[in-house]
Amino acid sequence: MDLKRNFFVFLFFIFSFFVWKEYKKETFTQLDMSKEKTNVSNLIEYRNSFSKNILVKTDVLSLKINMRGGDIIEANLNNYKKDLNSKKPVRLLDTKPSFLYHAKSGLIGKDGSDNFYYNKRPIYQTNKTFFQLKKNEKVLKVPMWWFSKKNILYKKTFIFKKGQYDIYVEYDVSNLSKKKLEVQLLNELQQNANELKIQKSKYKHNFMLHTFRGSAYSSIQNRFKKHKFEDIDNNKQIKISTKNGWIAMVQQYFSTAWIPKEKNIINYIYTSKSERNLVNIAYISKKIFINPNSHKKIRSVLWIGPKIQEKMKLVAPNLDLTVDYGWLWFISQPLFKLLKYIYQLVGNWGFSIVLITLIIKLLMYPLTRAQYKSMIKMKSFQPKIDMIKEKFNDDKKRLSQEIMMLYQKEKINPFGGCLPVLIQMPIFLGLYYMLMSSIELRHAPFLLWIVDLSSYDPYYILPILMGLSMFLIQKTSLNDISDPIQKKVMYFLPFIFVFFFLWFPSGLVLYYISSNLITVIQQKFTFKN
Repeated sequence: MDLKRNFFVFLFFIFSFFVWKEYKKETFTQLDMSKEKTNVSNLIEYRNSFSKNILVKTDVLSLKINMRGGDIIEANLNNYKKDLNSKKPVRLLDTKPSFLYHAKSGLIGKDGSDNFYYNKRPIYQTNKTFFQLKKNEKVLKVPMWWFSKKNILYKKTFIFKKGQYDIYVEYDVSNLSKKKLEVQLLNELQQNANELKIQKSKYKHNFMLHTFRGSAYSSIQNRFKKHKFEDIDNNKQIKISTKNGWIAMVQQYFSTAWIPKEKNIINYIYTSKSERNLVNIAYISKKIFINPNSHKKIRSVLWIGPKIQEKMKLVAPNLDLTVDYGWLWFISQPLFKLLKYIYQLVGNWGFSIVLITLIIKLLMYPLTRAQYKSMIKMKSFQPKIDMIKEKFNDDKKRLSQEIMMLYQKEKINPFGGCLPVLIQMPIFLGLYYMLMSSIELRHAPFLLWIVDLSSYDPYYILPILMGLSMFLIQKTSLNDISDPIQKKVMYFLPFIFVFFFLWFPSGLVLYYISSNLITVIQQKFTFKN
């Protein structure tokens, strides 16, 4: 099969993939403004019910902790900018009139300090309202406390470490009463789903494949399981019990996650929604008992930050899977490890992509060489095939039999040329998901005008160069297409690909340009030998 026909196969896969994605994608319309105004007023009322805030600043995080319940209601990532040329940091958790995203925690149960259902939360006290991790410090502790009428002292402490995005949240419950206490730890992530719907409606007609944004969890049954906000909103709730595990809310490059610190403890994971269009994912621990005149420490970990796989692995098993490479993770993960290793050697992600392309093409060269040899052999037998077609043109069954007999006699595999294309397609998509999901490539520059390899080329120069490289392949390939319509279609293919690639990440287009140029070199070398 000629290389030109392989473009048809490749185009079919790409087109089919986009059609499939469009079929699965739910359509979102703009929100009804009357409902939106109601939601805004509810959120403002909810926000005004908060107490004073504690400000916390480390080298990587800037937070607001509300003293009513001790929830984190704002989180900025100091080392990551909101946009490429922006000076503002990424704000992951937030409290705005129209959007709310919080990390909540409390003690519920018979003797708990919190009652989330009736929105009754303790008003904690603290010795100051601003905490900062100094340059010579490695650990910052933010303590707050509340003394109940039942003679119980609840102390809640946030523990931050230098350079780390995992925050230890420790409850120390001192039972000064004469009865045995019974509490349960509840950790919850809460987000308003309206903004997600608006974002999806904006990009509904974009050819880009969009990364997942929603809730997720890990359990004994599922190492990593995604759960869409839309499912929570449509009463498709999660209700499971598991040992250990964790809950999370994830988006393209960042995530928040609650992880139980105690091992081998049964936790109940569930999702819910509220009247304010808030979706929640939470876990509740088993009952914890505290004897009279004693105290008990209850710990958990909160991750707020970028999806850095190496660091997330150390925080909890399978937490690194929130870097969602989709159904081709088994290709994307080793590709990323290889790409990162190359980056450590060359110091530029763009050149790393070029080098990983070269490595992939060299590994695939035996298959590619067999493909080219098959093309040469097919071309040499084309006159015999034409004679068979002319002789048995009126008998389609006999025509197929005679051509197959010729293939068997000359040991020709008519489908041999498709194998490199079939292998390249999942590599292509695996690399796409890797470029779209790896935080390391966010705002990573290459050369000149390419200042973000995870975004499309603002001047569309790389897609045009990719189209030219496809024309070059056509000129250097063996040309055995005699049908004039098929020839015209082949010459239009580069234009079609350019259109598809206009909004693709620059890194992916760079990969394809490199692949095409290496293909031209391999063709010349093979045809000469």
